[in-house]
Amino acid sequence: MSKQANRVDLARTSIVGCWSPLVGEPLDESQAVELARVFKAMGDPVRLRLLSLIASHSGGEACVCDLTDVFELTGPTISHHLKVLREAGLVTGERRGTWVYYRVLPESLGRLSDVLTPAAVTELSIPAPAQAVVGA
Repeated sequence: MSKQANRVDLARTSIVGCWSPLVGEPLDESQAVELARVFKAMGDPVRLRLLSLIASHSGGEACVCDLTDVFELTGPTISHHLKVLREAGLVTGERRGTWVYYRVLPESLGRLSDVLTPAAVTELSIPAPAQAVVGA
């Protein structure tokens, strides 16, 4: 079986909907494998910068032509990093003429955020700050 056939798109996998915060319950093996693959894709400094550049670009999408000039890397190397982000389900690309435009998949980032946010934090009620005692 090819590597391509083994890849799972984070944005479309049914496992993602079953993820719960890490502190809520242990991940099963398939969840851990998928999360590790996504975090590994984000763990490279170039890919993390690419993800940030795309997400923060005007209109929420960036042409590959806007991304290649930022790095002192070859076009094929940038394309490889974008492919890894795409295969991890973090970005999507759309060809328009000779250029590809990339957009971050917010639902994928939201799911990752949900996994990392402890359930207890979202359920806590934060007490008001104590009043200062005047004249003490």
